[in-house]
Amino acid sequence: MHEVYGLDLSAPGLMQARSWRWLRIRILGLLSTESRLARHFEPPDLPKK
Repeated sequence: MHEVYGLDLSAPGLMQARSWRWLRIRILGLLSTESRLARHFEPPDLPKK
């Protein structure tokens, strides 16, 4: 979250002030950007032997 959105999720009160919809949109956004989360769920294709 910090790499892409500049959000520190450990900041006091941040997650209590936000809705589940807000968090879901941010997570889905991470999946569509170049991020560790996106690489985890969709690793690059390996060359065929």
